[in-house]
Amino acid sequence: MTGPSATRALPACALAALLIALPVLPAGAERLVSSLSSHIVQITSDFTGVELVLFGTVENDQETVPRKGPFDIVATVTGPRQTLVTRRKERMFDIWVNAESRSFVEVPSYLWVLATRPFANIADAETSRRQQIGIANTSLPQQIGPDIADVVPNDQFRQAFVRIKHDRSLYGETPNGVTFLTPTLYRASIFVPAEAQVGNYEVDVKLFAEGTMIARTNSAFEIETVGFERFIANAAVDHGLLYGLATAVMAVMTGWFASIVFRRD
Repeated sequence: MTGPSATRALPACALAALLIALPVLPAGAERLVSSLSSHIVQITSDFTGVELVLFGTVENDQETVPRKGPFDIVATVTGPRQTLVTRRKERMFDIWVNAESRSFVEVPSYLWVLATRPFANIADAETSRRQQIGIANTSLPQQIGPDIADVVPNDQFRQAFVRIKHDRSLYGETPNGVTFLTPTLYRASIFVPAEAQVGNYEVDVKLFAEGTMIARTNSAFEIETVGFERFIANAAVDHGLLYGLATAVMAVMTGWFASIVFRRD
């Protein structure tokens, strides 16, 4: 082939050959590894809460050029989902009454976010919203009439719900809760209070560098009852009617026995 067409084809062929010759750069070369000090938490009669240790490391590809800045970790712990109703009280005729209510649908019963430093220093607002970093960016759907959707963080019902959970140590944030022991080895402590629900808990760990999430991994643990407490809990769920009758009979018998012991002749 000769002429103008051949002349135009030469640059295109040279460009294609150059692209083929360029090495393929690895994407997401860092790999995040994490684990927990225990994956099973057993509840007994003297259970007052538990502290778990999250630890892990950042593994680099041997061919990857080391990054200039430090890594950041954001770990989000979520407990079993539940549906709760919050009510707003108003004073009417010197009496406090329930005026309005909202249902929070399938929201975490436990939610705690830990990070290496304040969230604003890890990523910009858009990235934090997209990656759901922090409680303010975590979806807490409400049922408003026939619709179920999340609302703005400064919604009064949402703020009241988070405040109540925080007061019971079930919701919270620890911006400096993750520590890098070495440039790639990290550690964090997760406290779960005695009031935490039985069930599965997920630990979502995100790795950031220069404001961008570059890796992600998950871990989990389970809270379960054991011994007599487990028997009582299973009986209440599996045999609700019999459990209620047995509880009523025990209450009557206890009252009758107390009347005999403390009877005055």
